[in-house]
Amino acid sequence: MSESEAPEAAPSFLREAPVSGRVEAVSPLVRRLVCPNSGPFTQSGTCTYIVGHGRVAVIDPGPDHPEHRAALLAALDGETVDAILVTHTHRDHSPGARPLAAATGAPILGCGPHRPARAVRGAERGRLDAAGDADHRPDRELADGESVSGPGWTLTALATPGHTMNHLAFSFPEEETLFSGDHVMAWSTSIVAPPDGAMGAYMASLDKLRGRSESIYWPGHGGPVREPQRFVRGLLSHRRARETGIVERLASGERTIPGLVAALYSGLDPTLRPAAALSVFAHLEDLVERGRVVTEGMPTLDSEYRPG
Repeated sequence: MSESEAPEAAPSFLREAPVSGRVEAVSPLVRRLVCPNSGPFTQSGTCTYIVGHGRVAVIDPGPDHPEHRAALLAALDGETVDAILVTHTHRDHSPGARPLAAATGAPILGCGPHRPARAVRGAERGRLDAAGDADHRPDRELADGESVSGPGWTLTALATPGHTMNHLAFSFPEEETLFSGDHVMAWSTSIVAPPDGAMGAYMASLDKLRGRSESIYWPGHGGPVREPQRFVRGLLSHRRARETGIVERLASGERTIPGLVAALYSGLDPTLRPAAALSVFAHLEDLVERGRVVTEGMPTLDSEYRPG
């Protein structure tokens, strides 16, 4: 956003959740099946998408969840899976690709192996291992702009790092839509948690989407993102407002991440405080890199911070 542009209003999140365990035709060429892995970070569950008819692509088979896999195979009965596409390697998205490939013979395409945004420091390793699917090895990694196609459908990879550093979205020109994974969701902001993700990369990926023309996003959790360009501008404004709030609280004397979370997330469900702390940490890492905030040594969750 240039200085001459008016700030966009914060996005209006849509909390209505799709029902899990039911195959729904959400467009002429797209069916959705939601895995029953609901939770505070997955809403009603991971959205798996079937694109096309007869010879199809499956996007984000979800976790290694036998009930979801059985429902997905039943939905695919009589069809041929030409490609299994994975947006990113969090455990609620990619592990189901391997048993689906074994059952169908389809290749796994899309994002590359899981990797951190930077070198992992000490106690962070356990948290990264818990979130990431370290066993993911695609048959072919898709580069930014690379496409796969089948009868009546084309899916083009769009590199959108930030939530994870290997995150891809997939544009679907036949319906002028985008499968946005966890990068943009209508029900919530995405978690950006170091060292798995990076706020600078996430913001750059949002900015990358602003000029695109898709009319609807189909996300990894929750319902569709309508008016996506406006929604993305709102997400950018929301994150910039959070950044401003962090800098202002530091200027007023706050120095720690727990103190910033308490000040910036009033009334937050206690179970979500660790995620909020990681989000604040992601902003602080980015602010330190840009020289707006300083700390002694490398930024950590336990560091003290002050304005640059």
